[in-house]
Amino acid sequence: MKQDFKNISTQVVHWYLVDGRHDLPWRHKVTPYRIWISEIMLQQTQVQTVIPYFNAFIKKYPTLATLSPASEDEILAMWSGLGFYRRARNIFAAKEIIKKEYENKFPKHLEQIIRLPGIGKSTAGALMSLAFLEPQPILDGNVKRVISRLIKKDIAVLKEKELWELSKKLVNQEDCFSYTQGIMDLGATVCTQANPSCQTCPLNKSCKSAFKVKAQVKNNTAKTKKIITMNFSLVLTAHSFLLAKNEEGSIWNHLWVPFKDSVIALHASKLKLLKREHIRHELTHRSLDLSINIYLATKEFKVTTDQKYEWIKKDRIKDYGTPQPLTKLMSQL
Repeated sequence: MKQDFKNISTQVVHWYLVDGRHDLPWRHKVTPYRIWISEIMLQQTQVQTVIPYFNAFIKKYPTLATLSPASEDEILAMWSGLGFYRRARNIFAAKEIIKKEYENKFPKHLEQIIRLPGIGKSTAGALMSLAFLEPQPILDGNVKRVISRLIKKDIAVLKEKELWELSKKLVNQEDCFSYTQGIMDLGATVCTQANPSCQTCPLNKSCKSAFKVKAQVKNNTAKTKKIITMNFSLVLTAHSFLLAKNEEGSIWNHLWVPFKDSVIALHASKLKLLKREHIRHELTHRSLDLSINIYLATKEFKVTTDQKYEWIKKDRIKDYGTPQPLTKLMSQL
C-alpha cells in the first residue's frame, strides 16, 4: 500500500495543534533569534535540561542586539553546566558573523543560515520553517526514527539521501510551523526509541511499524564510562581566584580552570595548602575524576606561564565560563 505523505503531514499538524508541547518557552514570542538559541541548546541535550538554561540566557540576552556586544567568556558563563561547550563558542562566532555581514539582523535565506557556525542542514531547515515560515525538511534523530518506522525500514540501513527525500515529502506546505514542531514532538514523546505509544499515535493507521515495535526491557547494567583523571591547583586570596584560559583542546576548551599542579609548584613558597578536594563528575559518556589542591595566597602574584590567566574577583566569577563542578567548588570557598 502506497503511503499518502500529504495526509500523514496533515495528521501531524492536527495532532500538534491539540497535543503538542505548546508550553515550551521558545514556542512563545517566536523570533529567529529565540529559535536559533533554542535549536543550538537542544543539540545533544534533552528538553527539560535546556529549559532553565534557555530562560536564563534569554533573560540576560533577550534579543540579538543585546547579545551582539557579549564576549565569548560571557556566553560561556551562561553555558556553565549545560555541556558540549563548542555550541556556546559557535553562538559567539555566529553572532560575530551576523554583526559584520548582516548588520546585526538574523539572515533570512537558507544558504546564508547554513553557513553560520554550529548550524547544519537540519537546524537550518528548522529555523526556516519555524522562524520564517518557509517550508523546509528537518532530519534530527527523532524525525529519522519516525520516518524509518513509517516505512518499516531499519534506520541503520537507510541512506541519508533517502531519509532527506522522505523528510522533504512530509513537509507541510500550508502550516510548516505546526508540522515541524509536531514531527519533533511526535518522535520525542510518542514514537520514542523504547516502547513507543502506538495506541495514541495519530499515524498508527499509516505507519507500517505500528504495534509491531518490540518492547525493550530496561537494561539495568550500567555501561562502563571512560574515566578521565584531572589534577588542578586552585589558588585563592581573600578576594580572588587564580584561573587560566584552557586552550588545550580538551573537553573544557576555552573555559577558565585552575592551573595544573606543575605550574603552581613553581610558586609553592608563596602558598599555604588549605585542603585537598576530590570530585567525581559524571558526563554523558565519560566520568571525570578531579583532584584539586586548594591553596591560599596572601596576595596576588605573577605566574610563570605562557597561558592566559587572570586573578578573578570572587564576585565576578559568574561572568566567566567555568566548568560546573569547579563553579560549585568555588562558590563554597
